[in-house]
Formats: sequence, C-alpha cells, structure tokens
Amino acid sequence: MPKLSAAMPKYRRHSNGKHAIVTLSGKTHYLGHFGSPDSKREYDRLIAEWLLIGRQPVRPHETQTISVVEMAAAFQRHAKQYYRKHGKPTREVGCIVEALRLMCELYGRQPVHDFGPLALKAVREQMIQKDWSRGYINKQISRITRAFRWAASEELIPADAPHALAMVAGLKKGRTRAFDRPPVQIVDDETINQTLPHLPRVVADRVRFQRLTGSRPGEICSLKPCHIHSKGEVWSYHVADHKNQHHNQSRIIPIGPRAQDILRPYLSDPQRFCFSPAKSEADRRAKANSQRKTPASCGNRPGSNRKPSPKRKAGESYTTNSYRRAIHHACQQAGVDKWSPNRLRHTAATEIREQYGIEAAQVVLGHKTANITEVYAERNDRLARQIARELG
Repeated sequence: MPKLSAAMPKYRRHSNGKHAIVTLSGKTHYLGHFGSPDSKREYDRLIAEWLLIGRQPVRPHETQTISVVEMAAAFQRHAKQYYRKHGKPTREVGCIVEALRLMCELYGRQPVHDFGPLALKAVREQMIQKDWSRGYINKQISRITRAFRWAASEELIPADAPHALAMVAGLKKGRTRAFDRPPVQIVDDETINQTLPHLPRVVADRVRFQRLTGSRPGEICSLKPCHIHSKGEVWSYHVADHKNQHHNQSRIIPIGPRAQDILRPYLSDPQRFCFSPAKSEADRRAKANSQRKTPASCGNRPGSNRKPSPKRKAGESYTTNSYRRAIHHACQQAGVDKWSPNRLRHTAATEIREQYGIEAAQVVLGHKTANITEVYAERNDRLARQIARELG
C-alpha cells in the first residue's frame, strides 16, 4: 500500500493499556496516561511542532549532529513556502537556492557546528572566483546567515551558531577583488523619444505613463481601472500588488493631467489590465490588415491563418521581463543604447528632486526613508556649478 504521508498521526493507546502514544516520523512518543488532559495537551504540542518544521523528526540529541546539507534542505523547504506571492515562489527563493548550493558543495557533509566564520569566508571566496559582484556576494552571505538564524529558531542547530557567522563583515568597496556594478543611471528624454516610435502603441503609452508617474515597472504591470480613484484634479492609483506589500505598507501613486490623458483609452473594462499584451497584439494585427495589398475578397481573411493552439500567445498582462525585452528590441531598432524600464523611475526621481527637493521625491516614489530615495535621485549638480561660478 502507498505511504499515507499526508495523514495526521493519531492519538493512540499503548499495548499495555495505560499510556497514550503518538508516532511522528517513525519515532514513538509517550504522552502520559491515556485519556488524561495532560496527555492530550502533550499530543497537541508535539503535533504543532512537528507540522511547523515540515513533518521532519527533531530530537534534542540531533541538534549537534545535523549536517550542513540537511540544514540547507530544511531551510529551502521553508523558503519555498514563505517567500511566495500570488501562490508562486518569488525570485528570492532562486537566490537562496543558489547561495545554499554553493555552501553545500564545499561543506555539505560537515556537521553544522563545524561551519564557522572561516568556512563562511571560504564560501565567499568561491563567490568571488565565480565573478559575482560585491553587492550580490554580500546579499548571498546574508542569505546564508539567515538560513542559520532560521535553523536556530527551529532548534535544528545550536543557538550560538548564527551569532558566530554574524561576526563576518561584508565586503567593502575598493578593498576586495570582487567588482562593483555601476549604479543605475537615468535615461534622458531624447533617448526615450527616439525609442518610442519603434514600440507598439500600448508599450509606448506604458513608457510615457511610467516616466510621468515615476512608478515601478511591476506596479504598471498590475494596473487595472478598478484600482484608480478618478475623483478630483489629480487621480490616485492604489497599488494592490507592490514591492513592500508584505511589510503592510500602502502605496498610492498620484496621476496628473498628462498621465490621465494617456490612461483614459484603457479604462473601459474595470477588471482588465490597462496595458495588455493582448490589446497590443490586436492593434498590430489590425494595422497589418489595414496595410494589406491583397483585396479583402482574396487571400486570407483576418484571423483565418492562425494556429488553433499556438505554443505562445499574448497574455492579459505584461511581466517586468517582457516589458524590458520590448524596450530593448525597440532600442536596437532605433540605434540607441539599451535602457531598462527601471531607469525611467530614476529619471523621474531626479527631475522631482531637482525641482521640488528630496522630500518630494521620497513621497512620490513611495520610499519610507530619504536614504532610499538618494539611490534613485541624483544630486542637483546645477546648483553646485552655480555656487562655484559665483563664489569660486
């Protein structure tokens, strides 16, 4: 018979007839006198802990003998359930798996209590040899230490193990062989205007809307008319799916008159995504049909030459990746340097900071602190040059 892995272990009477028992992952636990309140409370406690750690056996004497690969496997199972959005694992899971895989290649068979700061530095050295950037290496090391903190909280490893790993400082700029990626630069309006004619109308409107609002690419992907409050001179977009949603933070994007004019043609259906690939594909086919040379009475009729079940078809919403690929393709056709949609956010932030100050840029971009806004909004060098011209 197949193993019933999803069945809940039962509260049972021992063969001696006096004691209550439960078997968890092959180990029998004695609960006390059968039928007593204390034995039932002990059963509830053991079941709760067993479910919490993913139906894995955890015994106090094993906390000193668990291997690194066993700890990593347990954390990966936790990460795939914890880092989820809309029922799917986020990109954070892939980064965690990549960091833990490298650690296990070097120290997977070692007992977890033997993995200390020197071992963590050895893993970091392997990351440097793989030509990872300094910032990404520091993030990957923090993910490894996060795995040890989680394992300590689940009593899989000794509680002092993550404290020792925390002693390893991050790589400093200019004091390591790891390279630094250049910061994300703004994209000038001239380059944007050269790119727009080579984009489909829907994607071009999407670029214009993001340039005016300074929103994130992902926030535009989830934009629906039902999320927009159109009362007053300035509309507001209440973002339902945004980056800091899991921190219980709200995100409201103000929409001015120019952005409203771009958005109006896409507000007919409240539940459909505003900038839809399906709409873009329909526009492309309609344009091709209007430019056809063959008379309408001859040749293929519109829609008659499509595959009944194509492998790929236009969806209802762009993803950040498909949005970026569309822009890169248009850049290639326009003969300009490639730029990504996130640079539009940097451009808008720099413009707002120059005209209204850092606090205004912080509010529009939806940052919790001004330090984060500093990353997006470049400083106003024009003021420094004016001071130098007048005083220097």
